[in-house]
Amino acid sequence: MFPTLLRGIGIRYRLPEYSCVFAARYFCTPPYKTEDGSVVQKVKISKAMKAYLERAKEYESSMDQARTEYQLGKRHLANMMGADVESFTQQDIDQAIQYLFPSGLYDPAARPSMKPPEEFMPKKKGAEFDETGRPFHSLFYTGRPNFFQLLYDVVENINKLNALEDSARIKGKSLDSVGKKFDTTGSEWLPKELLEKKIVETITDIEYDNFVNAMNRLVNHPLSECAKEFLKEYSKPLISKLENDSIPTPQHDSDGRQFVTIYECLRKTARGDVTVKFPGTGIVLVNGKDLRSVGNTQQREQILFPLLFTNMVDKVDVLANVSGGGPSSQAGAVRWGIAMALRSFTDTEQIARMRIAGLLSRDYRRRERKKPGQAGARRKYTWKKR
Repeated sequence: MFPTLLRGIGIRYRLPEYSCVFAARYFCTPPYKTEDGSVVQKVKISKAMKAYLERAKEYESSMDQARTEYQLGKRHLANMMGADVESFTQQDIDQAIQYLFPSGLYDPAARPSMKPPEEFMPKKKGAEFDETGRPFHSLFYTGRPNFFQLLYDVVENINKLNALEDSARIKGKSLDSVGKKFDTTGSEWLPKELLEKKIVETITDIEYDNFVNAMNRLVNHPLSECAKEFLKEYSKPLISKLENDSIPTPQHDSDGRQFVTIYECLRKTARGDVTVKFPGTGIVLVNGKDLRSVGNTQQREQILFPLLFTNMVDKVDVLANVSGGGPSSQAGAVRWGIAMALRSFTDTEQIARMRIAGLLSRDYRRRERKKPGQAGARRKYTWKKR
C-alpha cells in the first residue's frame, strides 16, 4: 500500500528519514561492487530506452556485416582487375562491374552495382529521449518532430525575409539592392519519398501538400534569394545537366550569317555533325539531300521536332552529315545535334524547357547482348519435358 501511495505523490512532501530510505530501495536498482572494490549505483532505464538500444544494436550489427561484405567484394574485384586494393576507388568498382557484368538495360537501377552500405541502407533515427524517458525535441509529442521542425524553419525564414523587407522600406532602399526572387526554373521540390528519407519520418499526402505550399510561399517572397541555401536543400533538378553544358558562341560565315557546328552527334552506331545557320529560310539538308527524301515520316518528324519545339522552323537552316547505323539512329543523332546547336540562338528559359523535354539528353541505349544458354537477349529456348 505504501509503495503505491509513494509512487503517486513522489517526493514532493517531506517524509521521515526511514520513509526516504524505503523509497530509494523501492525505486532504484541496488548498488553493486566492482572488482576494484568501488561501489557503482545502477541507473534505472526506461522501457523506451531499452527498446531503442535493442534496435540500435541490431542495426549496427547488420551495418557491420554489410561493411564486411562490401570490403570483401571490393578486394575480389581488385584482384580480378589486377589493381591495388588500397587504391581501388568507388569509380574503379563501377568500371570493373561494367566490364565484368555487361548489361544493356536502360534503367540504371536495373544494372548490377556495388555501393557502400551507407548509401543504400535506410538511415535510422537517433535516440529521441534520455535514459529517464524525457524527449530531447520540443516537438516530440507531435509524432513527427523533424517534419514539423521543417515547417517551423520555413516560417522562420519567411519572418526573416519580412523583417529584411520592412527594414529596406524604412531606410528608403529599393528591394533590388537587397535581394531578388529565387529562380526555380528546371527544378522541383523533393518528392514525398525523398523527403521522407531526408527527415527519416513517414508523412501523409496532406502533410506533404502542406510542405509544398509552405515552400511555394517562401519562394514567392520578393527576397527569397536570401534563403537560397535552405531552398536548394529541399529541391532537386528535374533533369541533370550535362557535364559539358557550355553553350558554343556563334561564328560568322562569308555571308555574314551566324552559324554553330556540333560535332560528335551520336546515337547507337551512327555518327554525324550538324551545322545550324541563323538567320535562315527553313532549309534542312541531310547528307546533301532534302528532308522530304530522308527516311520515313516518323524519322522526319524526329529531325524537325527541336525546330518545332523552339518555333525556329523558318528562322534557321540546317546542314547535317551522318553515317553509320540505321535510319532511326541517324535521325536520333541529327535531332540531338540540332537541339544542342539551337541553344546558341534561344534564351535561357527556352533552354530550360528543352532540357525538361529531354531534347538535350543524349540517348545512351544500346542493343542488349545475347546471353549464353539463351536464344537471344531475353528469349529462351523452348523447354521440352521429353
